[in-house]
Amino acid sequence: MIEAPKGGITARAQRAFGLVRSPATAVAAGIFGSRIVGLLRVRAFSYFFGLQSDAADAFNAAFRIPNLLQNLFGEGALSGSFIPVYSGLRARGRTAEAAQVARTVFALLGLAVALLSLAGVLAAPWVINALAPGFEGAKRELTIQLVRILFPGAGLLVLSAWCLGVLNVHGRFFLSYAAPIAWNIAMIGTLVIFGWGRPLPELAVYLAWGSVVGSLAQVAVQWRRAWTLSAGGLRLAMSDPVREAIRNFGPVVASRGAVQLTAYIDTVIASLLPTGAVTGLTNTQLLYTLPVSLFGISISSAALPSISADAHQEDARDKVRTRVAANAARIAYFTVPSAVSFLALGDVLAATLLQTGRFTAADSRYVWGILAGSAVGLVAATTSRLYGVAHYGLGDTKSPLRFTIARLVLATIGGYVAAVWLPPVSGLDAKWGAAGLTASAGIAGWVELVLLRHSLTRRVGNVATPVSYTARLWASALVAGAAGRGAYLALPHMHPVVTGAVILPIFAAIYLGITRAAGIPLGGRT
Repeated sequence: MIEAPKGGITARAQRAFGLVRSPATAVAAGIFGSRIVGLLRVRAFSYFFGLQSDAADAFNAAFRIPNLLQNLFGEGALSGSFIPVYSGLRARGRTAEAAQVARTVFALLGLAVALLSLAGVLAAPWVINALAPGFEGAKRELTIQLVRILFPGAGLLVLSAWCLGVLNVHGRFFLSYAAPIAWNIAMIGTLVIFGWGRPLPELAVYLAWGSVVGSLAQVAVQWRRAWTLSAGGLRLAMSDPVREAIRNFGPVVASRGAVQLTAYIDTVIASLLPTGAVTGLTNTQLLYTLPVSLFGISISSAALPSISADAHQEDARDKVRTRVAANAARIAYFTVPSAVSFLALGDVLAATLLQTGRFTAADSRYVWGILAGSAVGLVAATTSRLYGVAHYGLGDTKSPLRFTIARLVLATIGGYVAAVWLPPVSGLDAKWGAAGLTASAGIAGWVELVLLRHSLTRRVGNVATPVSYTARLWASALVAGAAGRGAYLALPHMHPVVTGAVILPIFAAIYLGITRAAGIPLGGRT
């Protein structure tokens, strides 16, 4: 249960917002707030940089590279290694030992991040050669400069992930997931202050420094509460629970590394495509990760401490199976219509959120094509997140690694074929290889989902969502998508934001109405 801070909101207010009863709601609310501000950041970036500029490609490629550090050692890795150990100790009443684990993990994490950040700054030219081989001349030099600025900021975000882990175990879900708002505000502020009349390469450098300042702010808003909650332990020590967390950390980092390697392979392939492919892919991923974060990450992250605690109960098998199956149904309720909206209304979404300044209607249509490819694997990616978390809660960090490697191999082979080989053979413009890249990754994601589900079913029983339930969801979403597309075609030409404000609520209202008529409650099957 989430306790109201002294001098803070009342218990009645917390109940009104659903924070006490639903950790997933608190996570979703924090993610929603940060994603909305994030969309404003990307809209501001699109206004100043557009899509077809070398500076935009350089910044987005540079940001991906040190971001590897954050994703490898950040929330995903800590979710599978530190949080199950920390939560398990607290569930058994060993609070002092849990605090010792938290502080020791923080110290080890800080040391590792500092060394890797330094290595990243020094090795930036070689990193660019490996991960963006298509960049040449001034574009390459700018990317190297940006990487060197961004690496320390990524290290700060790893420490922010430690704060998130501690806060989540203690039930402070909202703060940890709303903290990225501070980072986004710093980026927006940098663009507004320095963006007018400045050459784009110079503005990219200012924006990189703004990112570092924002990273510091993101840590600062969580630090005091997380450090206080982790107090009361013994001195730092390599205790057995710490060693357990470290043992789990290796396979989880390897699994996360495989996930990130997929993203970097995408960047390598996209750098071989015409200018705009890297930025188009980045913009698409922002839209794609909105439902992944709101529904996949929020539900999975809220479930992890409970699954870790359930694993130590006598009836662990039944509890874990029930919890995972219910959450998988909830994820499907939200992600099925999200996938259909990407396919049917992707141009409306892109224009509503990104079309401003140098970002044109043609750019919106290009992002729609890439987004339609991403829709192929959206449901699989969000559900796989839940199944992977369930494995971590049960103490199994190796199975998700094996399945992720299988997905990596399939996505790499399929991505190269679909992005580089297929367009010229089929007579398509080379730029549409980016859409093939996202679609092939989605197909590989379904393979990973099947493997994860089979493994989990062997452990706790059937966790799959019933076919009849998912069929009703898909039918409802497809009808809503067709109606939304028809309404869009019937509308006169209007400003993209106005168009989105009309069409997207129509799609949502029809989907909600049909699912309710089909006997599915709001929020899915629980």
